[in-house]
Formats: sequence, C-alpha cells, structure tokens
Amino acid sequence: MSIGGNGSGGIGALPLVCLADYESAAARMLDANAWAYVSGGAADEITMRWNREAFDRRALLPRVLASDPARPGHTRITLLARERAHPILVAPIAFQKLAHPDGELAAAIAAAAQDAVMVTSSSASARIEDIAAIGNAGHWFQLYMQAERQSTLRLLRRAEEAGCEAIVVTVDAPVNGVRNREHRAGFTLPPGIRAENLVDLPSSPAASLRDGGSAVFEHFMAQAPSWRDIAWLIAEARLPVLLKGILHPDDAGRAIENGAAGIIVSNHGGRTLDTAIATLDALPAIAERCAGRVPVLIDGGMRRGTDILKAISLGATAVLVGRPIIHGLAVAGAHGASHVLRLLRDELEIAMALTGVSRITEIGPSLLWSGAPPSPEPSLR
Repeated sequence: MSIGGNGSGGIGALPLVCLADYESAAARMLDANAWAYVSGGAADEITMRWNREAFDRRALLPRVLASDPARPGHTRITLLARERAHPILVAPIAFQKLAHPDGELAAAIAAAAQDAVMVTSSSASARIEDIAAIGNAGHWFQLYMQAERQSTLRLLRRAEEAGCEAIVVTVDAPVNGVRNREHRAGFTLPPGIRAENLVDLPSSPAASLRDGGSAVFEHFMAQAPSWRDIAWLIAEARLPVLLKGILHPDDAGRAIENGAAGIIVSNHGGRTLDTAIATLDALPAIAERCAGRVPVLIDGGMRRGTDILKAISLGATAVLVGRPIIHGLAVAGAHGASHVLRLLRDELEIAMALTGVSRITEIGPSLLWSGAPPSPEPSLR
C-alpha cells in the first residue's frame, strides 16, 4: 500500500510494506499531543522496549522439505468455541479518534475486512453499540471495573445487548502509570473526543485526604477491584470473561479458579509499571500453569509475523495488536488499519511456510532455538 503522490509512492519515496513503515509515517502525521499518547510508555519506557526486545532475542530453528500437498495449510484457530480465520485480534485502545476522525468505527471496518476480532475499550471515543454493529468477525468489550458495581453492571449489560461475544477485564491498572512522555507534551484530550461509553456513568467522588495522606492509597486503591469483585462479575456475566494484565502464573491460576474463560498476558503495552517483565518472557510459565484449561492470549511488542509465530511457539493461543492499528488509522484510516492486519497475517503465513509448519496446531517450542540468545543488532525494520 502507498499513500500520497501519484499512488505509486508512499511517505516520501518509500511504500508502506511493513508495520515499521506505518509507525514512521504516523509519527510524521500525528501532532505532538496525540503522538505522546499513542506512542508513550511508563516512566523511562524500559518495559515497552523489553516487550520488543524479547522477540528479537529469540531465534527460529526452521525445518525444511515439510510440504504435504495432501494436507493444505491454513491459519485457523478455535477461540472461545468459535472458529477464527487467524490468531490476530485488535487490542483495546482508548480514544482512537486521536488518530483518525472515524476512530474506532474505522478500526472496526478494518477488523471486519480482515476477519479479526476487535476488542473495544471502555474508553473508546465511539459507542460500543455503533462499533459492534460493524461486520460479523466478532466483537469483545474491554471493561474497567467501576467504583460502583451498578455502573460496572450497566457497562456489562450494554456490551451484552450490543452483541459482544466476550468481556475482557483489565486488571493491571488500578492507577495510571507514570507517563512522563505525556507529561512533557502536556497531553490533553482535544475538544470533541471523550470516553463515549462512560459519559452517563457517575464519576468517582473527589478524594478527601488527611494532611499528608496518599491520593493513591486513600482514594484510588480504596476503590480498586479485588478478586471478590472479579468473582462477582463472572457470576453476573452472560458472556465469557477474560482477564487482561496477568504476568504472574499464580494470578493466572487464581483467575481460572474464579471462573475466567481466558488469560491475556499483558503489561498494558509498557504503559503502567515500568521495568515489569516483558510479556513474551512471562508467557511460558503462564501457559504451563493454565495447561490448556483456558486460552492464553498475549499482547505487547509484536511487529512481525515471526513475532506471532514465536508467541504461539511459547504457548499463546492468539495475539492482540494495539499500537500498529493506531499507526494504520493515522496514515490511511480503515484502509491503513486493514493493511496492517493483512501484513501481519501474510507474514505469519510466510513464517509458517519457511519453518515447516502448515497449521497453527503444529507450532511449538521446537521451532525456537534453545541456545544462547543471539547478540543484539540494530533493527533493520
């Protein structure tokens, strides 16, 4: 795909042939305020960098001459009892109108065009009812537990009535991370962009703190959800509930004990706790603990089809992609986001063919070299 000029170029003289091209183009097209929100991580952004480097550290060990014409290949998986065309989902991302005027509606069109499940954020800049009405690839709703259970229940029922197929509860952000990049940019939401799914819900009461009190512990953490709240929500939900933000295998085990239908290994894209473990490094122990009882998904740092292959090799059922979707939206709206998803799927198929596997179920740890990590080299992507 290319944009601008006579249609044969791209940004400058370069066509858009990989996700890195979209990121570079988006950085030029978005203003400093939006770019700080889209691209930034927590504090020194070490975890955000580790997410990417965890994939680069792992080398593939391909097999050859594995083609079997009698057994045609595909990327299909079964996820929450429904067959999916491929294992790539659109991660929940707030305020997508920062990247494009059509925001989440454009992302939903892109997801539908590529048969991808879209997970809509509670803080989406469009209504869940409007987003979920687009396409038939399937929609999930990402839910932040509200301070009042009745408000949480209202969001849950709206997602169910809109036709969503699953609820994703983000559990790793009871408070925002220290997002210095946003602080330096003085980030604010522009006029006309707001969390459309939250406008009718009561806001949290203002903190009333003693002298020397803690806004974090006396206000935010006093209202933060607990395992009791998760058990209550799962009991109330008419849909499967997945927990997003799991990095410790013990938490994965406890989630299953409380009735979770799936685990999403996530560190919020490096946007909450800096120096938290990279998601790919956390994945194997969590997959082992889950032992196939529920699907294990992962997000964070994936920019190539080979990254998806590595994640599945280490135990992931499927992956979620976040920032690259925003890059695609910023560059070319629904067309750009659709192209991002298509590039990833094409690259995954090529990676599978070149490592000697023809189906997702054939991907496993044997595809990864077990020796010392390769010496880091500057990325050429």
